[in-house]
Amino acid sequence: MALVIDAHHHFWDPDNGDYGWMQGPAMEPIRQSFWPADLQPLLHASGVDKTVIVQTWSSVEETKHFLQIAADTDFVAGVVGWADLTDKALPDTLAQLKSGPGGEYLVGIRHQVHDEQDANWLLRDDVQHGLAAVEAAGLVYDLLTRPRELPAALEIVSNFPNLAFVVDHISKPEIANREFDNWHNLMQGFTTHQHVSCKLSGMVTEANWETWTPKDLEPYIKATIDIFGEDRTMYGSDWPVSLLAASYARVKEALESNLAQVSTATKDKIMGTNAARIYKLPI
Repeated sequence: MALVIDAHHHFWDPDNGDYGWMQGPAMEPIRQSFWPADLQPLLHASGVDKTVIVQTWSSVEETKHFLQIAADTDFVAGVVGWADLTDKALPDTLAQLKSGPGGEYLVGIRHQVHDEQDANWLLRDDVQHGLAAVEAAGLVYDLLTRPRELPAALEIVSNFPNLAFVVDHISKPEIANREFDNWHNLMQGFTTHQHVSCKLSGMVTEANWETWTPKDLEPYIKATIDIFGEDRTMYGSDWPVSLLAASYARVKEALESNLAQVSTATKDKIMGTNAARIYKLPI
């Protein structure tokens, strides 16, 4: 059987980091520490073999910590960390991360683009210099966007045809409000960009947390696979953010139920082998 890889999850301690978004009663279920010992039994129960940890705030120290976790944790196969794209010293920072403890597990870089006031933040000259450094380092760039930022994202992937990009959380359409057409029209721009992939992740928390069903996700999953194809889509749980709307097992089962009609070969790609190839995971 092909490896099953959760290509998107997090670890955190909300008392040690910038988690301003984690305020209010609704966030109470996830306002606690989550570490490998918490995730391991969930992976085992759901038949997941390997994972990719993704950054949670703008911190090189967090990236270093995640790399050490990857080195010490059997199931972690890669880290998508954070580094300042606008820093002229970024090439040196990336080189130090790659040569430091656990550096072989650094597979990508990400920034919370959707939190920037400027919808065109990705198009800034200093950001593009940073993306060039990510490309030179042989890393992937994860695009954390909402539909607002997709026009800039589409322009930037055209500017960097040799940099592998991954769109996180299908760019967060408002599934709870059944907003589809604008998101779909924008996402179709990625169809011809073979160097851009997409994670089927983060969907349950864009749906109605209390009432969502796998059927609510169906049009978004189908559209994403139609746009990116079976070779450029991958599974991610977005745990523990996903706990706001579902258990770990239910997130995976919801995606699998929507893949019931695809071939075994296609499902194997989406559930693991694509992530291994796109992120060049050391497994």
